[in-house]
Amino acid sequence: MAFQALIQTMTALNEIHDTLFELAELKKQVLIRNDVEQLTQIVTKENKLVKQIGELDRQRIEVIGQFLIEKGYKPNPKVTVSDLTKIIFNIDDKKALLGLQKQLLGTIRKLRELNQLNQQLIEHSLSFIDYSLDLFVGPPDDDIIYQKPRQSSNGNKRLGIFDTRA
Repeated sequence: MAFQALIQTMTALNEIHDTLFELAELKKQVLIRNDVEQLTQIVTKENKLVKQIGELDRQRIEVIGQFLIEKGYKPNPKVTVSDLTKIIFNIDDKKALLGLQKQLLGTIRKLRELNQLNQQLIEHSLSFIDYSLDLFVGPPDDDIIYQKPRQSSNGNKRLGIFDTRA
């Protein structure tokens, strides 16, 4: 019985990771279009899915423990699916579990690559924003920040970008 619960948990993990991958693809397009509102919605959905993954991972650990008890082993929370396949002797069960594991690892790898691309897009966007602000406001004046401010000839100190006398 615990083996079927493990298969169900692994299937659910695969489905959630597939959904995360689809959201990451959508996020890439949203970042390119610079649609901040839709990006916020995607991030909210991703956060919910990540919480579900955490719950499913705890469930996976519990189910593996139950499976180990059924087989006469001492439960250990550090046992992975790879470790578990070494004590499964039914060929069909082993193939099913290894197939789900391989699918999950492949999806996680693709998701990691896509997230790195999205991170680069965000960094480029931030660089463009910084560049645009520098064009609009001007580069920051390091002399004011790191040196004692100088007094102007009429005795008024200039404290920032805007003239406070206006």
